[in-house]
Amino acid sequence: MTFIQNLVTNWHFMRWLRLAFAFFLFEQAYETHEYFLVLFGGFFLLQALFNWGCGPNGCSIPKK
Repeated sequence: MTFIQNLVTNWHFMRWLRLAFAFFLFEQAYETHEYFLVLFGGFFLLQALFNWGCGPNGCSIPKK
């Protein structure tokens, strides 16, 4: 799967939640001048864009 295909497909609830949380952290960093929050926001933004992290089945390793 190419980068563009991964970016525009498979948007499930957790990806939207990570994206919303990233923008919330960016906004809080701007409002409170606590710019270390940008790092955490960037982390969640990367997870949302690249679909990294645990899926709906949890973080377990397949037993096959």
